[in-house]
Amino acid sequence: MRSNRSPMHFATFGRLEVVSFVHSTVYLALLVCAFALGKPEPATFIFGMAHGLIWIGMSLVCIAAARRRVIPYWLALTVAVLGGLGPFAGTIGFVIEARRRRQRAVSGLQLTR
Repeated sequence: MRSNRSPMHFATFGRLEVVSFVHSTVYLALLVCAFALGKPEPATFIFGMAHGLIWIGMSLVCIAAARRRVIPYWLALTVAVLGGLGPFAGTIGFVIEARRRRQRAVSGLQLTR
């Protein structure tokens, strides 16, 4: 039995938001290793490699998710363009978009009453 679901079916807003927070945590660990702890190896290398790979993956998945209207284009571009220099911008973008979605949901509920 074959499913008609594409691999992008699993890229939900919530899952992308969680991965964005994980990416920011990995990047923070990289910054701590590189600047506060005097670049201990192999930790700096591992966190640096993890940051780079997560950024590439997040960029590709977020662009595809924007095309499928899972996330807005501005958020996908924030993750893809600014994520290499600092994934905190993407995480902040996810927080802003989550708040906007909650606000729209509350507004929609108030209109139906």
